[in-house]
This record gives sequence, structure tokens and C-alpha cells, in this order.
Amino acid sequence: MRRAYSVETVRAAEAALMQRLPDGALMRRAAAGLATACGDLLRRNGRVYGSRVLLLVGGGDNGGDALYAGARLARRGAGVRALLLSPEKAHPGGLAALLAAGGRVVDGPDGLGVLDLVVDGITGIGGRGGLREEAAAAVRAVTRSRTPVLAVDLPSGVEADTGEVRGEAVRADATVTFGTYKPGLLVDPAAELAGALRLVDIGLGPELPEPPDLEALQYADVAALLPVPGAESDKYRRGVVGVVAGSERYPGAAVLAVAGALHGGAGAVRYVGPGADAVIGRFPETLVHAGPPSKAGRVQSWVAGPGLGDGPGAQEAVADVLAADVPVLVDADGLRFLEPARVRTRTAPTVLTPHAGEAAALLGVSREEVENGRLAAVRELAARYRATVLLKGSTTLVAEARDTPVRVNPTGTSWLATAGSGDVLSGLTGSLLAAGLAPRDAASVGAYLHGLAARHGSDGAPVSAQDVAAGIPAAWRDVRAG
Repeated sequence: MRRAYSVETVRAAEAALMQRLPDGALMRRAAAGLATACGDLLRRNGRVYGSRVLLLVGGGDNGGDALYAGARLARRGAGVRALLLSPEKAHPGGLAALLAAGGRVVDGPDGLGVLDLVVDGITGIGGRGGLREEAAAAVRAVTRSRTPVLAVDLPSGVEADTGEVRGEAVRADATVTFGTYKPGLLVDPAAELAGALRLVDIGLGPELPEPPDLEALQYADVAALLPVPGAESDKYRRGVVGVVAGSERYPGAAVLAVAGALHGGAGAVRYVGPGADAVIGRFPETLVHAGPPSKAGRVQSWVAGPGLGDGPGAQEAVADVLAADVPVLVDADGLRFLEPARVRTRTAPTVLTPHAGEAAALLGVSREEVENGRLAAVRELAARYRATVLLKGSTTLVAEARDTPVRVNPTGTSWLATAGSGDVLSGLTGSLLAAGLAPRDAASVGAYLHGLAARHGSDGAPVSAQDVAAGIPAAWRDVRAG
């Protein structure tokens, strides 16, 4: 599991560790890991000896890490130059080490010729706002020719704690981070600028508290959560999902939500809504009912909202589902009918699955505000509704009202930006709720499988929501196989 901690927590852990280490030992560990990563990247594109490396150096420890790493590369035969963006604040020990190893300081970004690697050591994890104009101009000048960029700890100009980008920032091909991941490396829009991530162990682990601020599940974590039927299982033990979805205008939403639930391992699906003919035509095993939902029969979870529209009866159906004493997932059109007080008073769990536009409507803010501050938005929604919230998007986030780490889904893909894929996710997550997974786990595992399913369905080509649904079993097998 990838774990991320706030700047405040990281600094406290570093301070505690440094008390037990000789002066400069922590920076030497970081610089050694950084130099190794630089060497690996240079070898991938040629070789270290004779390569041309430029260090963009700001003040503080990140600049020091870059300078010490540059000294190591220079001793291996690389031509290393440093552009000091704040010369008076450059780390003295690191600068001395670079010069002693044969590195040079340059006055500006012009006339440097062809570069093999740019190392971004401009700002550290405490940086706020975008790059200053001088730094931004230097970055633009040295990356025009698409020279690979490796960021130190995180790309300069992004917010370490939130993933926000409030101005111009470095776009890195790779980022080497130290001790632990930072939230901004896992949450868009900053995560998109970080490139491939590499974590360097500097001995910080024992100093980091529980729980982390963010976590990202990996194969083994998801495999441990997957519900697998036993020899005595029947459809009720596997979980029956109730689906309230679709309308005369959007019957396909019902089909896709049911597809997600069935492919997600539900023992049975009860469908309530006007799309019964379309659902039965595609999935004859579905149990259909005219409604209301409370009269449809026994279920272990409800999914309500995809394609409901705003016609008569939609609001009543959502209210009827919310009155049930089982986990309820509300998505899409169903989100329009939510009142925070009604959701907060439910005794059974509630899961909300908005995209950025729907989250903005629930919070009364602009879509841009949600997209630029995804972490704050998902936490606020979870607190306001006392629900588990799955915020869909370029990085899908899952948050609870209580003090647990926000989960970041690492399997997202741009192929999921297709009509109906969210309906599939709703049904899939509903099936996991019916199987007995806790809401946070169901949402996290659902998002993880959903992303893998899209990759299976696309195979590098355009993908439809039906492809995503069809790819769920293969995603499930991948996870179980490790």
C-alpha cells in the first residue's frame, strides 16, 4: 500500500530522525537515492559518462539534494552544471561538493546546448503557489527540446499537501521522493505533473505515525478484500443488489448498472424502474419489480440514481431507498434529491459517487474549484453528508466522515471518460456492498476493479461502458493472481 503524509508530519518525522543521526546524514541518504535514479534514467537513454546534466537549484534542502546528487554524477563522468535561482540561498555544502567534483555553475539557461537530463530542485515540500517568473522562464527555456525532467521530492510549483496547482509548475517525467509519498504526488492535478514515482527509503518509516493522510491500495490489498463465495454460499450469502435506475429517456443506464452488479459478483440483482424490458433483454437472470423499491423483495444493498432523470416518481424512489436499513449507494440523477440532514440521520451506511460537476452542485461551488481542490472537496462532502464519498475523476478519491485516510485509486485511465462507465461503477460497488464489504472498502475496491476493467476492455483502443463491464471478471482474475 502506498501511504502519504502531510508536510507537517514529514518534517516532524525528519526532525526526530535527525536527532539520532550525524549532521548531514539524512541529506546524504536522499542525495544517494536521487543520484541512483538520475543514473538509471540516463542509462535508459544512453549512458552516465559523458552525459550533460543541468541542475535547477533553489534555496533549501531540495536544492542541496540536487547539488549533492550532481556531485555524485560528476564523479561518474557526467558533465554537470547548476543554475542557481537563488544564489545567496544555495546550500553551501552541496555547492562545494559539486564544484569539488568538477561541476560548474552557469549564469542562465541560454547557450547550454543539448541536455540529457534536467533535475528540478527549485522548491521543496514547503513551497506555496506557482513558480516565480524567473524560475518559470528557466524551466521553459531548458525543456523546450523535451529534455527529460526529474523532480526532487515533488515537481516545483505544486502543493504538497493538497495536489493543487496554483500557477506555473514543473512537468516532470519522473519524481524521486524521500521517506514517504506526499499527498500531492497521488492527487490530481499535481499528480499528473509528477510522472513516474520512485520512493527512496531514508529511514523515516519508524518515525511516521498511524494513520497516514492518504493511502493507495495495491494488488495485494485489493486481493485481501475481494469477496469470494464459499462452498455453502447461495445467492443471498453472495449478496443481492437492488438497482433503481433508468428512465424512458435513459433505459441504457439501467442495463449498465445491472451489468456492473452482475459482473461484480452479485448473487442476484433486483431491478426496479421503467427499463425492465431492456434489462431482461440483456440479462434475463435479473429479478424485476414494478416498484416501489421497498416492495421489491430482500436485498443487501441498493444502488439508486443512474439515468433516473427528474420525472415524477424519481424523487420518491430515491426517498424510498434511503429509508431502507441496508447500505445505499446514490449516483448521478439520484444525487439531485439528497438533503444532507436526511442522509446524516440514516442508520445504515450511505455511499455517494459524484463526478466533479455533481460534487460542485452538492457543495454550492464551481466545478473548477472541485477539480483544482479534489482532496478538500471529497473531505467536505463526506463531513457534510456523514457518508462515504467516492469522487470520480482523473484521480478517484474515497473519503469517510470519520478520521480515516482518504484513499486514492491508482488504476484510473482516461478511457473511463465515456458515457455510462459511471453507471457500471455504481452497480459494481453496489455488489461489493451487498457482499458485506465496509463502505470505504467497497468504494475503493470498486474503483480499483473499474480502472483495471477499462484497461482490459480498451487494450489501447477506445472503450465503451459495455467494454468496461465486460472487463470486470478479467480485472478480478488479475487481482487474485497478483
